[in-house]
Amino acid sequence: MENIVIDIRNITKKYREYTVIKNVSLSVPKGKIVGLIGNNGSGKTVLMKIICGLVAVTSGEVLVRGKQVGRDCDIPDNIGVIIETPGFLPNFSAYKNLMFLAQINHKINAENVKTAIKTVGLDPNEKKRVGKYSLGMRQRLGLAQAIMENPDLLILDEPMNGLDKSGVSDIRKLLFSLKEQGKTILLTSHNSEDINLLCDAVYEMDKGVIRQLR
Repeated sequence: MENIVIDIRNITKKYREYTVIKNVSLSVPKGKIVGLIGNNGSGKTVLMKIICGLVAVTSGEVLVRGKQVGRDCDIPDNIGVIIETPGFLPNFSAYKNLMFLAQINHKINAENVKTAIKTVGLDPNEKKRVGKYSLGMRQRLGLAQAIMENPDLLILDEPMNGLDKSGVSDIRKLLFSLKEQGKTILLTSHNSEDINLLCDAVYEMDKGVIRQLR
């Protein structure tokens, strides 16, 4: 089991009488890219929030690197996350936004922040306020935030959202590079081409139920 980074065991999530996740099990091996597909409302985003410790399960277990989320840890260590549209302070630049976040954990310095911003194709010296960014630019910045502390696990909900063709190509190359570095990635995408090109294994969620496609 030492090569399994995420181990989801028979989890169910209910909101009162409504069951969002129904007895889901999933294993994500170290150094692989695993894709989740499904329509809006299928349970993908809730599942990702559960893995990150943002939503508690009704039953079952989620282990990240052998630690049970909600028992051994509230939020898994060494994890980078994009879930839904990334939120930033609109009146500050990309660099200032990420520096505010970097100063919370004190794990990285200004150069690390600048490198992360460059890696996703943005300019760390750009003074433009994030509130003026396009959706694609905010998505790039969200990815910069996810990778800036060099986590070994990435949870990415629609990382290509809002990107043009060139941007999609850039982020695909980045994700392949991260995989080559040994990172483990769980991602969702509505684009079947992204899933087919990037993923070692693919799962579909439908009405809270999961099944493996390949």
